[in-house]
Amino acid sequence: MNKKTPRLLFFSIAILLVSLNLRPIMAVIGPIFSFLQEETKLSSAELGILSTLPVIMMGIASLLGGGFIKSVGEVKCITLGLLLIISTSITRYIDHNSISLILSAILGGSGIGLIQSTMPSYIKYYFPHNSNTLMSLFTTGIMAGAAIMAALASPLLTKYGLSITLGSALLPAIVGILSWLFCTKKEIIQKNQNNNSAQLPVKKWYLMIFFGIGTGTYTLVLAWLPPYYVENGWSADQSGYILGVLTITEVISGFIISSFIHKINDKRILLSSVLSMILFGLLYFIILGANSAIIPIILLGLGIGALFPLSLIAALDYADSPQQAGSLLSFVQGGGYLIAALMPTVAGLIRDSFASLQYAWIVMAIGILALIFMTLKLKK
Repeated sequence: MNKKTPRLLFFSIAILLVSLNLRPIMAVIGPIFSFLQEETKLSSAELGILSTLPVIMMGIASLLGGGFIKSVGEVKCITLGLLLIISTSITRYIDHNSISLILSAILGGSGIGLIQSTMPSYIKYYFPHNSNTLMSLFTTGIMAGAAIMAALASPLLTKYGLSITLGSALLPAIVGILSWLFCTKKEIIQKNQNNNSAQLPVKKWYLMIFFGIGTGTYTLVLAWLPPYYVENGWSADQSGYILGVLTITEVISGFIISSFIHKINDKRILLSSVLSMILFGLLYFIILGANSAIIPIILLGLGIGALFPLSLIAALDYADSPQQAGSLLSFVQGGGYLIAALMPTVAGLIRDSFASLQYAWIVMAIGILALIFMTLKLKK
C-alpha cells in the first residue's frame, strides 16, 4: 500500500469545514416551518418528508456507494458530495416550490451520504492512531453546522426572504470544497486490491440498529423541536434560537468527547450515561411539556451531541483495517439512516392526527430505553 499522508493540522481544518455542510439543508426547515408551510401549502407530514428525504438518501448513498467510492477514490467522492450540496442550495435559491424542495432534498441527501460513508475510511487509512479524535471532530462539525443554520434561519428569513434563507448553505459549501481540494490536491491513493474481501463483523446488524435509533432522536429533534415550541406559544425566532442553543450544546458535548475519547477503552458506561440524559430530556417534554427550554435542551444537547460520535466510534472499534472500516460504517450508516428517516415523517403523521407532538416524544423515549439495554452487549 502506498500513501502520502496529509498534514494533520491542515486535514483537521479541512474535515471541520467539510463537516459543517452536512446538516444546514435539513436544519433550515424547522425554524421557518410555519412560514414555509403557508408558502408551499404542504401538510405537516409532507413537510416532514423534507427532513426525511435527505436522511433516506444518506442511507441509500451509504449502502450503494461502496462500488462508486472504490472506482473513483475517496477524494473525488467527497468532492462530488460537496458539489451535490452546492447544487441543492442553488436549486432552492432559484425556486422553492414543492418539486424543487423535494429534488434538492434528494440531491443534498445523496451528497451528504457520500461524504459520511467515505470520510471514516479516509480517516482510518491516513490517521489510524488519531481516528477516534478525528471522527469526533467530524461529527462535532456536523452538529455545529446544524447549530449555525438553526440560529440564523429565522433572522435570514425576516431580513432577506425565503430564497436567500433556503440557499444560504451555498457559501459554506464553497468554502468547504475549496479547503478540501487544497488539503488533498497532491494525494494519490493506491488501495490494496482485496478491498472487496473485507469481512464485516457479526454484530453489523446490531450496530446498524443501534446507530439508527440513536440518530432517529437527532433527526426528530432537528425537524420538530422548533414547531413543537411554536405550537406551545413560543415565537418562530425563539424556537430557532432554542434549536440553535440545543445544537451549540451538542457541539460543546462533541468537543468534550473529542478531547478524551482516545483515553477510554470501554465506552459502554459513557454511552449509557449520555443515553440517560436523552431519556430524561424526552421525559421532561412528556411530563412537563414546553413550559421551559433550559433543562430539556441541556439534557438533549449534551446527550445527542455525545451519542452521535460515540455510536460511530463504537462501530469503528469493530473494524480491523481501513477497508473494513469503510465497508462497516457504510453498512451501519446506510441502514441506520434509513431507520432514522422514519422519525420525522412519523412525528408529522402524529402531529396531523393528534395536533400535538407529545406521542412522538413517547415513541422516541421507548427507543432510547431500548438502546440503554443494547449498550450492554457492545464491545468493551
